[in-house]
Amino acid sequence: MKTSQLFKYVFVMASLLIPFIMLGQSNTDKDKIAASQAGASPVYFEVVASEIPLVAPGSFQNEIECQVRSGIPGFLEKAQKGQDLVVAFIGGSITQANSGYRLQTARYLEQYFPKARFKWINAGVSGTGTDLGAFRIKEQVLQYHPDLIFIEFAVNGAYPDGMEGMIRQTIRHNPGTDICLLYTILTGQTAFYQKSELPANIKGLERVADYYGLPSVQLGMEAASLEAAGKLVWKTGTERYADKIMFSEDGIHPSTVGGNLYAAAIARSLSKMELQKQYRKQELPAPLITADWDAATMVAPIAIADQSKGWQSIAAAVNPHLQKFSGWFTNIYTASAPGASFRFRFKGDMIGVFDIGGPEVGQLEWIIDGKPVLLTKQKQGSFMYYQAEIADAIGATALNRFNAYCNNRYRGQFDVIRLPEGTHDVKVYVSSQKSDKLKILSPDQRTDIEAHPEKYDQSVIYLGRILIRGTVL
Repeated sequence: MKTSQLFKYVFVMASLLIPFIMLGQSNTDKDKIAASQAGASPVYFEVVASEIPLVAPGSFQNEIECQVRSGIPGFLEKAQKGQDLVVAFIGGSITQANSGYRLQTARYLEQYFPKARFKWINAGVSGTGTDLGAFRIKEQVLQYHPDLIFIEFAVNGAYPDGMEGMIRQTIRHNPGTDICLLYTILTGQTAFYQKSELPANIKGLERVADYYGLPSVQLGMEAASLEAAGKLVWKTGTERYADKIMFSEDGIHPSTVGGNLYAAAIARSLSKMELQKQYRKQELPAPLITADWDAATMVAPIAIADQSKGWQSIAAAVNPHLQKFSGWFTNIYTASAPGASFRFRFKGDMIGVFDIGGPEVGQLEWIIDGKPVLLTKQKQGSFMYYQAEIADAIGATALNRFNAYCNNRYRGQFDVIRLPEGTHDVKVYVSSQKSDKLKILSPDQRTDIEAHPEKYDQSVIYLGRILIRGTVL
């Protein structure tokens, strides 16, 4: 077996182990990731120094905390010259949160490079991974022409194919954009660092980073060291300790103090990267895993909807339930009458919806190339999707937009459907089928639906974006 083939074989086998890294996390904690998409953050953010701790790099040292590789020389040169810079953060809930590491890192960079003028982008979307990240990086990050992108998705599935897609899209858009991968960790994973090892999910992402020569930072190493010394409690719940650092309440989302430790790791790594002046190669290499995610994108439904019947575009800001999502979706494409439909055409192999769930949401059905489809849930590593197969009218599957996290609350969510590669004509319509929402909710979630059944007995759809892996025709 050739060396390159052996490398890819090892990579695939390691990827199969990724689901096992979640074993240290309770189902309740994992549910907090999935349920945390309560609202969108504004894309642009500012650093308000009085409210944000100024982290210090500290004296912690571990050679595997930062792999510099080709570094971020373009960003550093501009920052040292005091130029205008755009820095983007894309990731899950830890990135979206104000205390996770993002604001502390932004303030540190402003202090470290006082002559530079920064614009900051928050593309964190709670509860999502690199699969949705690959669909949204063009709109939410690349269109702002960033000089540096921090990518954080290790605790949200760590799907390496999607990570490669995000990297390749960035290089295609601007080969001079610097990228730095950030690895946050879950409950139980400090044990790996305490043995000078890496969790399996991070090993998968590290192979991608190494292949493209990108720097990466293990954010949890200092916390793991402090835990081993009895100075930090990783997951506190409701307990409080006077003599120890309380890193998080749920084992996922750091407290402000925990976020400071994450940001300090980035600060230390910046000093190491300053020593690396070599620019990485500008050309896009052959893919390590796949180039399929190079073509992932998302579009506003109103921009591609043809033969629309019963749908309307509304401003998210004017709806009290939807306005908190206006950071992602300026307008929402909505319908409520069964049979309301629109069509679009694309060339590729995947479609999906990035939408808003809530008590009143219904189901979507699909006519693809003139025929209804049966949707079967599939899994590739941590990537969940529906496989579409031709069905008769009776066997057609509705894609339910209501789930247990929609109980009297509104949340961002997404699903994707995989098709055979080719040119497809797609008709989307509101299904007349209604799911048993009472059955979907657990007994302790049923108070609202039992008190207000009419609120749930609807079929409203709130589409923010259509996801496409391919090209809209």
